[in-house]
Amino acid sequence: MKNDTGFFGHPGGLSTLFFTEMWERMSYYGMRALLVLYMTASMQENGLAITVASATAIYGLYTGAVYFMGLPGGWIADRLLGGQRAVWYGGIVIMCGHIVLAIPGDHTFFIGLILVVLGTGLLKPNIGAMVGQLYSSEDERRDSGYTLYYMGINIGSIIGYFVCGYLQTNMGWHWAFGAAAVGMGLGLIQYRITLPKLETVGQIAPQPLSPKATRVSWGVIVAFLVALALVSFSIMTGLLTINPVSIAQNVAIGITAIFCIYYAAIFFFSNLNGDEKKRLLALLLVCIASICFWAGFEQAGSSLNLFGRDLTDRMIGTFEIPAAWFLSANSIFLVILSPFFAALWINLSKRMINPSYGFKSALGLIIMATGFIVMFFAAQFAASGLKVAPYWLIATYFLHTVGELCLSPVALSAVSKLSPKRMAGQMMGVFVLTYSIGNVVAGLLAGNFDPEKPAEMPDLYMQITLFSIAIGIVIFLLALKTRKWEKLAEKPEDDHPGAVIDANEPIKQN
Repeated sequence: MKNDTGFFGHPGGLSTLFFTEMWERMSYYGMRALLVLYMTASMQENGLAITVASATAIYGLYTGAVYFMGLPGGWIADRLLGGQRAVWYGGIVIMCGHIVLAIPGDHTFFIGLILVVLGTGLLKPNIGAMVGQLYSSEDERRDSGYTLYYMGINIGSIIGYFVCGYLQTNMGWHWAFGAAAVGMGLGLIQYRITLPKLETVGQIAPQPLSPKATRVSWGVIVAFLVALALVSFSIMTGLLTINPVSIAQNVAIGITAIFCIYYAAIFFFSNLNGDEKKRLLALLLVCIASICFWAGFEQAGSSLNLFGRDLTDRMIGTFEIPAAWFLSANSIFLVILSPFFAALWINLSKRMINPSYGFKSALGLIIMATGFIVMFFAAQFAASGLKVAPYWLIATYFLHTVGELCLSPVALSAVSKLSPKRMAGQMMGVFVLTYSIGNVVAGLLAGNFDPEKPAEMPDLYMQITLFSIAIGIVIFLLALKTRKWEKLAEKPEDDHPGAVIDANEPIKQN
């Protein structure tokens, strides 16, 4: 597709993926902004009246599962379906999930969440991978293509926040959930109509299994879905009682164990040379920073969302700002600030100033922590019985966005550069687990922020601040040592049998 310039100088297939992802993110973020608000709303407000601790634990499990399911979703595309069909079927499952969410009822709500998780796990990693496949390895348009694609993510999230937030306030919860289904439906229609622009990209599975292995794999997938359906049925009928907080705690421990075991297995049993092991140790610092960062950053959809609803003055004259609209600040700031940060790193590099991955990650974590200093003071006003002005939340989201721009793209670049080339795909999969861990931990932390107990909030925000800054300082100090190890990535890697896997294109947390 080197000569294809049908979409702002890029391959026409990018427009197919751009708009599909835009509408999918509209549906995902629009619905996601309402989850904790809906679960904690009283029966009189047509909510589920779930406790804050349980609601935020469920929220953490949901967002963590979305990223975790991207691992099997990517495998299914690579071995069974191919990217095109994986995105199509994933989108259909997502739309069905939102349709079920739009049907009032306790049971339909949780069934809808499960469907959205399964569909997103199938769609999200594969649509990002196909963007990279539009370009040859020599095509210099790749980076700017991902910039355009990333713009679609943020445009979609902004649309979702505003549309679903407005409908929830003026029409009701299930109208907003229904709007998310319409958004995904528009994305699917657009995808099917413009699918020929992708040509052969993602048309077939790149590493297909043998017929026998394919049958076994589909059998395992069907068995998993049946088991999931039986467990869900047991919970909904009361045959099985669960505690969301306990489950979230166990899941966090389980995913962390998987991360540690897999990382250790690669480090000790993959026949790595000394330089490769040092680079993996440097990358481990980035992974730790990523877990801590997302545990704080993802308060946006849970504790900060509740703060915006219950403790923030949302009136402008006679107009009440929907609580979900505050979450759009992150996407708006990302659109505005991304070009400046891209220029910043380039200009620093030209001046021979190139901070290490560890330093940038530590800086992002510390800047994110300063956002909670803002919330510490806001919570003190709230504890005195006052509703605080909206600019406290906006300032927090601004600092969180700056931290994200310091850490998120840098972390993905670190995975691509520091991983052994023959294991780049596996290491990107392992790194995605840091998103899952961070999201589940975020849900557990948010359970402590009860809007009905504002007096406890200042100390809780300060605890997050101090912990995050402490971790950031430790990572910074260790990065002074690992900086030399990162430079080993600039040396040619030793020949290894089968070293044919190139680095995957980065898949943003968003």
